[in-house]
Formats: sequence, C-alpha cells, structure tokens
Amino acid sequence: MTTTRVLMSGCWLGLTDPKGYVCPLGADIQGVARRELREDESARGQALRQLQDWISKNRDLHNCRTDPCFLLRFLRVKKFSVPMAQQMLLKYLYMRQMLPHLCLKLDFLSPAVNEIIENGYVFPSPVRDRHGRRVVLTFANRFDPYKHDNKEMAKAHMVTYETLLEDEECQVMGFTHVGDLRGVSAAHVTLWSPREFTTLIRWGEQSYPMRHKEIHLVNVPTALRYVYDFARSRFSNKMRTRFMIHNSIEELHQKIDPQILPKEMGGDIPMKEMIEAWKHELLAKRERLLALDDMKLLDPKDIKSTSTKTSKQSVDGNALSGSFRKLEVD
Repeated sequence: MTTTRVLMSGCWLGLTDPKGYVCPLGADIQGVARRELREDESARGQALRQLQDWISKNRDLHNCRTDPCFLLRFLRVKKFSVPMAQQMLLKYLYMRQMLPHLCLKLDFLSPAVNEIIENGYVFPSPVRDRHGRRVVLTFANRFDPYKHDNKEMAKAHMVTYETLLEDEECQVMGFTHVGDLRGVSAAHVTLWSPREFTTLIRWGEQSYPMRHKEIHLVNVPTALRYVYDFARSRFSNKMRTRFMIHNSIEELHQKIDPQILPKEMGGDIPMKEMIEAWKHELLAKRERLLALDDMKLLDPKDIKSTSTKTSKQSVDGNALSGSFRKLEVD
C-alpha cells in the first residue's frame, strides 16, 4: 500500500460571497468531489449562494457561520442537495444545544480534555491512508475511566472531529477510524448507559457532517463482542457494512498500511510525536472551535423528523442497561 503525508492545508475563511471563493483542493481531490459528491464549480457556487441566502432570511438562526468552508461540510456530505444540507445544519445546531455538556466549550486546553489528548486516547495520524483520508486513532487503554467521565471522553472526540472538519480535503475524502480496544474494562463500558449511547449514535449519524468510510477495530475482548453487536445494530445499514473487526495487529495491517499507525503498532512514527503534531493542528484551529458556541438555533420547528423504529430499539436499549452494568471484561 502507499500512503501520503498530510498536506497542512488550511480552510478558506475569507469573504462569504461564493464568487470570491477559491477552491484550495488539488485537481485529484476535486476529481473525487466531482465523481462522488456531484461537486463542480457551478454546483458549488449555486448551492453556496442558496444556503447563504436561506441562512440570512431564517429568523431562527442566530450568528450562524456562512463562510464556504463551514457550509460545504453539509453540502458535501449531502452531495449538494440544498434541502438535505439545510436539514443537517438545523439538526447539527439542535444537537449542540440539546447536548451542551458534550458539544459546547470544545477547548482542547481545558485540563481534562488536554490530559486525555496528551495520554493518546484519540488523535489522527499525520499520514493519510491510500485513499487520501485522515485516519482517526483511538486507544481505549489510554483513557482512565476512573478519572474521566463520558462527558470528557465525548469532548475529546468532538474536538478531534471539529478540528479535522476545518480542512476541506477531509470533508471530501472522508475518514477512516482505527480503534484498539486492548485494555477495555467494565468501567469503560459502563461510562455510557445503552440509552445514552443509542441517542448519541442516532443524533451523530443524522446531525454530524462527517463521511465515515471505514471503521477498523482490533483487540476486541470476547466479552465485549455483544456490546459491539449492540452498537453496530444502532447504525444505518450503510454504516454497518463499514465496520471490520480484526483478530490481530497483523490482520489489521492487511487493511491499514502500518506506516499510518504509531510505532507502537508497527509503524514508523512514535505515538508521542504524532500527538505533538496533532496539538499544533489543534492550536491553529482552537479559536474557530470556541467560536462555534456563538451559533444558536432559536426554534427547531423547521426540523423534519425522520421515521424511527422507536419502540423496539428503545425497549431493547433499556433492557440491556442492567447487562452493561454487570459486564465483566478481562
């Protein structure tokens, strides 16, 4: 496999007029956007103008960002369907307000989140995969469930995702995820009740403008397989097909180039160096993340509800609560 070093491309935050927008993406990335997302200069300009006009006239939106970089997150993930992008933007703002303890005040320098990042719980590799995607790495054994709670865990993830989404190349190419579950204990699992976990998954998939292309899990304890099955069942059919469990690091290497991974997993770059490089990215985007809190959805009346299989999944989720609490993981 071949990999590409990350090009530290910034996100355009200048004029809000799409006529002044200059696409920062290379020709190959624009080709992917055209094939997979129906994006070209004409479609992009027209959609941006429509979305900006809608925001300017929508009295329920307060201080909503209108720069192309922000709006293109939603247009790209919805393949330039303006009505669908509008709905996702409303749901995104609504989710942030309904879950403020998880989604607001995303400051990587806050003591708890900074410690979680320093410890190496979640961070992206500085090396893109063979598809040109950023690879988000998660190491369960580097999160202390006795010291940190689910709020701090979620914020570490949200800081990571929001920072990466400020890069337009990530918006187009999407993300690969690698999770090492070695060292998972019952204390990790019971940080979240099934109801909380189900809510977060559903809201996240419907409201968060990320293209999750592959999810690889390794070192999954046998006792945790049923929790994995429970979590996987809460995703859409499309997302379920993108989950892969590997029985060993060697098996993971068949799908993920070892160069992407830290030296501790067979790569070339020590984890500590990867984390330090990531902290520079976080610092560069810190003010943008904090400014997200200025946006408000004053009334969610325009959000269209999606059909959900409420009864059975909700009942099953609640019924599993006791099982989660009694889980024993070696």
